[in-house]
Amino acid sequence: MGEGSGPLLPNGVVAPILTPFEADGSVSHGRMVDHARRMLDAGCVGLAVFGTTGEALSVATRERTAALEALVDAGIDPGLLVVGTGLPNLPGTVHLTRHAVDLGCRACMVLPPFYFKDPAEEGLLRHYAGLIDAVDDDRLRIMLYHIPQVAGVGIPVSLAARLRVEFPDTVVAVKDSSGDWANTEALFAVDGLTVYPGAELPLLDALDLGGPGCITATANVSAGPVAEVIRRYGEGGREAAGPSMEAARAIRLVLQGHPPIPTMKGLVARRLGDPTWATVRPPFLPADEAVVNALDAAIAEAAAA
Repeated sequence: MGEGSGPLLPNGVVAPILTPFEADGSVSHGRMVDHARRMLDAGCVGLAVFGTTGEALSVATRERTAALEALVDAGIDPGLLVVGTGLPNLPGTVHLTRHAVDLGCRACMVLPPFYFKDPAEEGLLRHYAGLIDAVDDDRLRIMLYHIPQVAGVGIPVSLAARLRVEFPDTVVAVKDSSGDWANTEALFAVDGLTVYPGAELPLLDALDLGGPGCITATANVSAGPVAEVIRRYGEGGREAAGPSMEAARAIRLVLQGHPPIPTMKGLVARRLGDPTWATVRPPFLPADEAVVNALDAAIAEAAAA
């Protein structure tokens, strides 16, 4: 999964891709492969598979491994894939993680064990240590996944620092989807840890601190503007990236306040003329078609401004 101490992925935007379903609710491998290709063609430098946006916790383990194999078998470079493997139990997390390693995927994005609330930091550390010991593979690279408002359990900055010290060749990155910039900023102070904000709104601040980009759900429907921010920043810093950032921010604000997964699936369905793309698994409900149409128009307007 990684070679030496080089960057996890090139600077740029990573798309946490949606998981498309067939009309009967089964995972649609063909649509997933096509969507992965579209995201890479749109300028994404990597894909996060089976994160929150991918409805991971609504997809069975066997379905997740089969879909990942379908992506790789179809020619999607596993070196561009960061695979969500975190489950509440350690054996299941080990199984998914080992499977991703064996396929050659770039890294595993690992939630802390959730459901049991307020775990001791030492317990969380033992969970990650147990995962690393059980997988027992030098190729393993772990991206910690901090999204406490959804998981109910977060990754304290102090834990990230301890894991970096104890497993410096394995624990290499973190996705901070907390929406708390103070927390994200504190993670940047952890020596050697690559930090990805889980949205594009704080992107310029993250780039100023040496971050490589962001992992943002909106890339599923608007990767280009975010990729342009990072490209222009690399060429001329914050000032050069400013206009692109305004467009990316405007698009994000259009989408905020709407259920992200059903809304983005509805947008993809509309753009492709493929109503099946709008299929979600319970407890989600499909997005209202009229709302999706209005949002798509608003996104186009924001992008053109």
